[in-house]
Amino acid sequence: MRDFTRDFGISADVNRRGFLGGTVALGLAATFGGTMAAGRAQAQEPKRGGHLKLGLKGGAATDTLDPATYSASVLFVIGHLWGDTLVESDPKTGAPLPSIAISWEPSADASVWTFKIRDDISFHDGRKMTVADVIATLKRHSDEGSKSGALGLMRSIKTIEEKGGDLVLTLSEGNADLPLLLTDYHLIIQPGGGVEKPDSPIGTGPYKLTNFEAGIRATFEKNADDWRSDRGFVDSVEIIVMNDATARIAALSSGQVHFINNIDPKTVPLLKRAPNVEIIRNAGKGFYSFLMHCDTAPFDNNDLRLALKYSIDRQAILDRVLGGFGTLGNDYPVNGNYALAPEGIEQRAYDPDKAAFHYKKSGHDRPILLRTSDAAFAGAVDAAVLYQESARKAGITLDVRREPEDGYWTNVWNVQPFCASYWGGRPTQDSRYSTSYLSTAEWNDTRFKREDFDKILLQARSELDDAKRKELYHTMAVMVRDEGGLILPVFNDYIMAASKTLKGFVEDIGNDMSNGYIGSRVWFDA
Repeated sequence: MRDFTRDFGISADVNRRGFLGGTVALGLAATFGGTMAAGRAQAQEPKRGGHLKLGLKGGAATDTLDPATYSASVLFVIGHLWGDTLVESDPKTGAPLPSIAISWEPSADASVWTFKIRDDISFHDGRKMTVADVIATLKRHSDEGSKSGALGLMRSIKTIEEKGGDLVLTLSEGNADLPLLLTDYHLIIQPGGGVEKPDSPIGTGPYKLTNFEAGIRATFEKNADDWRSDRGFVDSVEIIVMNDATARIAALSSGQVHFINNIDPKTVPLLKRAPNVEIIRNAGKGFYSFLMHCDTAPFDNNDLRLALKYSIDRQAILDRVLGGFGTLGNDYPVNGNYALAPEGIEQRAYDPDKAAFHYKKSGHDRPILLRTSDAAFAGAVDAAVLYQESARKAGITLDVRREPEDGYWTNVWNVQPFCASYWGGRPTQDSRYSTSYLSTAEWNDTRFKREDFDKILLQARSELDDAKRKELYHTMAVMVRDEGGLILPVFNDYIMAASKTLKGFVEDIGNDMSNGYIGSRVWFDA
């Protein structure tokens, strides 16, 4: 199974497992529900009741309930059922929205942030949630010994303290995106921060966990005292782990479950024939790619890198590998689903003549080894073969080597100089670039190491003026596109399927399965 943590925004500092410009005050106690609902408009008034069954890929016998360790899609959904984070993100724009934090305000240089915390929330066991619980939670995930998936995000926070009843975070450097970083799904607020019982699923979320069998199933009942009225429409939720694609499709088609994730585009026509099934397509920020190490011959030659970028037929990969479920990429890791996304950058098209020109200029004339595996992404082998065919028309010989799926992320990715890869989205452009393009990033898998790029990245991080920040991100995108080692043919859509009786699915650019909120956002029409 593909290492899901790379898909869900875990920092490069962890083992492989907003862009605000001033005061934000989006929803006090009296108006909170309306504020949140504005970002999650329903076509109909939600109905309440029923037992929701989710058949999900992405569970394992090694799964634990400590949110610090969460990885893969099953735990991603489980966490959002029983817990809440300080901040959430708007499904359509990605902008930060209130959750446990009512509002927040940065200092002039974005290095000190003050958060007002709700004082009317209780945990599932009846204890009142306090600022002390929030502080303890953030400190636990900041502890080097915690091995938290959010540890890398937290390392920039120097102090976590309470002042006048507010949460105050002081950073080592300004960061205009801090509220969005606090949406990380590991940072679920727990009583006492979860220090004594990190694997105890006592939270403030819409559902209470009633049973958990790692790698098999999890069951939940409605939290009758939920502090929000705009979620948790069904009475109970059951997650059934179904890592086999055939089993998931059969379960949905026969009515055994109401929703499944991780649909292969090739199976969409088959599912469409089922009268009770609806295909759900959700655009996101993840992308399929081929990576070159900029510091390793022959890829240390930018003309060769450009030749390989012009020699890939992006449209063919979109049509034949993704079945059209995606959008074209342009060799930088940001699309329109990111705030302040760059505009006006010419789309790089398949051009065998330009590829041949740069290839000749590079002086390289030998076959180039491209390693691939379907562990990288569904259809990665097919995509590499298509790439081989299109490159041949430019006089470039690619030798495609299919690597074993087992160990691909350990032995090939970030090790071999030219290979297939997949990246999921990140909440912000800063976290996207910081994870894999900052010179010091552990997951700098193209070996793109530029002091001038690093300087611009750090400048953009603390810039609160959106217009200036967008200019900086535009500059960064062009640098990566024209001089980096990333070949990005397509951004993939998330493909899911549901029973037609299930309503209220919210398209969320944050991530798959309605950004993990699938269980608390949907409801039954009948």
